[in-house]
Amino acid sequence: QTVPEELQNGGGFGYVVAFRPFGTVSWMQTVVASPDAARYVFRNESLPPFSPYEVKVGVYNNKGEGSFSPVTVVYSAEEEPTRAPTTVLARSLSASDVEVSWAPPWENQHKGRIQGYEVRCWRHDEKEENAKRIRTVGNQTSTKVSNLRGNALYHLAVRAYNTAGTGPSSAAVNVTTRKPRCQTSLCQVSGQKIYQAQPFYFTFFREALPSVKWNRQSSTSVIETNRTSVELSLPFDEDYIIEIKPFSDGGDGSSSEQIRIPKISNAYARGSGSSTSSACTLSALSTIMISLTARSSL
Repeated sequence: QTVPEELQNGGGFGYVVAFRPFGTVSWMQTVVASPDAARYVFRNESLPPFSPYEVKVGVYNNKGEGSFSPVTVVYSAEEEPTRAPTTVLARSLSASDVEVSWAPPWENQHKGRIQGYEVRCWRHDEKEENAKRIRTVGNQTSTKVSNLRGNALYHLAVRAYNTAGTGPSSAAVNVTTRKPRCQTSLCQVSGQKIYQAQPFYFTFFREALPSVKWNRQSSTSVIETNRTSVELSLPFDEDYIIEIKPFSDGGDGSSSEQIRIPKISNAYARGSGSSTSSACTLSALSTIMISLTARSSL
């Protein structure tokens, strides 16, 4: 920063720039005669990229030299990294997120420092130049890429960067995001009447597996199955509430309406249901069957 005129204390004001390679003893000096000068460029074609130098700046006028600033370490310009990251891996976390990790370039194969990494991600049916770009900072060697399309094939590549630019790209790796979770209510009671030894009928989306949950007083039990029916052995003298919902790699779908199974005292009673009600009565036999029918609306 330049010295204000009121602090120059005389005519003939200028600056003395002293610098030396880091770790050496002898200082090189040059005079910058303009009091408004705020920079000095030292040119040396043999200077290696990103070379550290110690620098201090002093002042002078017609009466003599003043004091120097504290010593600061500065670096010559650097080159962009010359090697690509290695061991790039990607895995799907959800329908919209993937995680990518990598190893830094070998130390003896790149010049200049690495300030971070740039991850590029593009869908299989997109052009690479339109890829989503995410930058990490420092030594971080993994990151999450979000807001992706579900059940889609993506390509990912990584390259290092610094102030000079980005280095070469790694080979692209492929990952497919998980299927999206179902967004609507998937299970509904059909309009068929229900009798003892007759099944309950429900509908659910294809490619989704049903999960059957029932409440017994204050406790909850869950059955997971990839079949379209399940047999439950339940004591007839207690109340039950049954829910059914599908699940897949993308997550759980929405639950059906609750099906209430009230306790009964008549061991030979039978119940009935309708399309407008999810309540029914089960016979006193301790086994019921729940069946599911697929709806191919995905």
